[in-house]
Amino acid sequence: MNSPAISNNLIWAILATLFCCLPLGIVSIIYAAKVDGLVAAGNYAAAQEAADKAKSWAMWAAGAFVILMVLYVIFFVMVGMSAGGLSGLQ
Repeated sequence: MNSPAISNNLIWAILATLFCCLPLGIVSIIYAAKVDGLVAAGNYAAAQEAADKAKSWAMWAAGAFVILMVLYVIFFVMVGMSAGGLSGLQ
């Protein structure tokens, strides 16, 4: 019997952990690690659910990274504007 091909999304989970948001990426890796075992056990529905959760957590990690970078840039623009305004008072 052929098992359906279910991508475990482990690559995305690892990349999200390394380059985006460590805590969310680790959750993604945990779900991705479950997929192959569930497929081997014949539990395809649970394997697909774990794969979907792994992908979802990796996407949340990437989204958190983008949001944090935007806030980082805004913070330093505001600090720079504030410092520029203070230097004019002297």
